[in-house]
Amino acid sequence: MVIAGEVFRQNLPELLEESPSGAAELHVLAVDDSFVDRKVIERLLKVSSCKVTVVESGTRALQYLGLDGDKNSFGFDSVKVNMIMTDYSMPGMTGYELLKKIKQESSVFREIPVVIMSSENIMTRIDRCLEEGAEEFLLKPVKLADVRRLTDFVMRGEVKEEVKTTQKRKLSDGCSPSLSTTFSAVSQPRDPLLSGLSPLSPSSLSSKKCRLCSEI
Repeated sequence: MVIAGEVFRQNLPELLEESPSGAAELHVLAVDDSFVDRKVIERLLKVSSCKVTVVESGTRALQYLGLDGDKNSFGFDSVKVNMIMTDYSMPGMTGYELLKKIKQESSVFREIPVVIMSSENIMTRIDRCLEEGAEEFLLKPVKLADVRRLTDFVMRGEVKEEVKTTQKRKLSDGCSPSLSTTFSAVSQPRDPLLSGLSPLSPSSLSSKKCRLCSEI
């Protein structure tokens, strides 16, 4: 299990840790009460070159993120997470309740993409999760293609944020950034495993519900 790093939402070079091979990797917090499902999602994420922390409940996830009110929890100053993937149906705290807690009560973690997973295709459930701010609602069993698409989307989003920061810095110094340099920086994924994958476009995000309906 992964030891907590630094706070999310820093500049990309500080945000993404270096793997032994030197490639930047994302840190994903996976939450599921099923031991088998935890192992499956952990394996898929590791195959996609992600660092993974797995916990068995929403309560444990809040403890890890330092959102449970316990001073002995890791807390904001020690946790770095790039994406959270959580099961919907869990005893105690559901994935929806965990999502609300993160999005409504944490100014530090509310920008982290939260993906809800469920074996049940219930439209009212899907709607309220997306309305609450879930990045996506995936039907189980989760596929490797789903995981790689999501990690590619998160990685590209972080790269674009870093490019914007660099552009602002250059403009403030009186320099005009090169268009070709900017395009190259945004279009090239950092992780070789993500090469050849298409980014998750805004239009595809807005049609999550439609995709799920078509799979029935």
